[in-house]
Amino acid sequence: MSSTAQSLGATGVRPISRPERSEWQRSYVRRLIVSDFAVVLGVVFLSQAIWSGYAPGSSGDDPPAWLSYNTISVLLVAAWTALLAFASTRELRHVGAGAAEYRAVVNASLLLLAGVVFTLFVLDLSLDRGPLLTAFALGIVLLLLERWLWRRWLVRQRRQGRMGYRVVLAGSPASVAHLATELRRAPESGYQVVGACVHETGRADAGLAALQIPIIGSLDTIAEAMAEHDADTVAITGTGWLPPQRVRELSWQLEPGRQHLVVAPSLTDIGGPRIRMRPVAGLPLVHVETPKFDRGQKALKRTVDVTASLLLLILLSPLMITLAAVIRLSSPGPILFRQKRVGLDGQLFTMLKFRSMVVDAEARLADLATVERSEGNVVLFKMRNDPRVTPIGRTLRRFSLDELPQLLNVLRGDMSIVGPRPPLAGEVALYEDHVHRRFLMKPGITGLWQVSGRSTLSWEDSVRLDLYYVENWSLTGDLLILVKTVRAVVRREGAY
Repeated sequence: MSSTAQSLGATGVRPISRPERSEWQRSYVRRLIVSDFAVVLGVVFLSQAIWSGYAPGSSGDDPPAWLSYNTISVLLVAAWTALLAFASTRELRHVGAGAAEYRAVVNASLLLLAGVVFTLFVLDLSLDRGPLLTAFALGIVLLLLERWLWRRWLVRQRRQGRMGYRVVLAGSPASVAHLATELRRAPESGYQVVGACVHETGRADAGLAALQIPIIGSLDTIAEAMAEHDADTVAITGTGWLPPQRVRELSWQLEPGRQHLVVAPSLTDIGGPRIRMRPVAGLPLVHVETPKFDRGQKALKRTVDVTASLLLLILLSPLMITLAAVIRLSSPGPILFRQKRVGLDGQLFTMLKFRSMVVDAEARLADLATVERSEGNVVLFKMRNDPRVTPIGRTLRRFSLDELPQLLNVLRGDMSIVGPRPPLAGEVALYEDHVHRRFLMKPGITGLWQVSGRSTLSWEDSVRLDLYYVENWSLTGDLLILVKTVRAVVRREGAY
């Protein structure tokens, strides 16, 4: 009897299994439920306690006799907890990455606030609004902090190979290898590749072999391969070898709720705001907007740069004066190091830094160029223990203090607070044509390259991050990079 016939019931209809979550998914959701409830319970009754010392009528009216503040607090905790459950704030497809989880928490909380205000208006209830507004303001902040802490914990688990999705990749060997490489760049997403099903099972593929991904089946045996290797996700890396009817049949073979189908289009390094899903005649068309560099965006970025650089120069001026004195007294030579870099539209400008090397550092570079470059970077010259760096320079570099004078470059208009890395003219001469797109924006004091590894990055990763930033710029993205920069500097990640 065939496997299909064996799976049919007595009526000839395939039984539909109930959606089930894996053990780690159930465990994680339970943790969120408990911690959400604890936060909501705490902020509601804490707000009531804070406002309990105020005299009635000082900031509002007492509730009716039949409705005590304790009753209101209990009802608010119950409603808030229920709404967090029903508003998709614990959807597993949102956890670990992206802002959808945070948006859902904020939207659920604001919806409840609107519902409470509407109820008070309809029932014409007089109620002191102080505890209510305090509870919601404090609750939203603490709920977001709680979810962020759980996300950090989940990311650590996933980086250690736990609490993730077991994925089978299906497609051509080249496309499978490409997707596997991209997934390995983001272990926090939780996609653990267990094997590949390719259309040419008999042909060895160097890419898959280098990634140590075994070929566990063909495109006709995907469901069987998933069952054999206990996979819960299949990612199709291109439908060129799988006709639409075959993809549809594959989706029918998956267990509802436990196994998932992912179709990965041949798009990489595209920011979320540029992607729009538009169903047309039953086809899920992915629309990718081209990068925009209009005057409004440039004006906004310049305004932020000028304001931030002025403020930072004022606040950090005592530190910068102290560092200048230490550099002057510690070794002979100028305080500032000036170097020509390539900026917006390929124009040269003079970049300023606190001097962290000996005076003849540039002259000694040729002798060091024969030394093997660190981390496999074939364009950027970096040495972990560069003998040209002065003792005080090592401290400056470790905490990125040598880059503080670049705030003057920002104020002058040569650089931005956040942007691509400012390259040397000699490096630009080695660029491939597509890399020149990084000159569509001003170089930055910090950027994706700095918060993603800095000196430890390969040349390919440096280019990829810079181009991603240029083509997907947003003010929100700049703010996130600044937050990550502070963390990278404190941890001294990739600084030497």
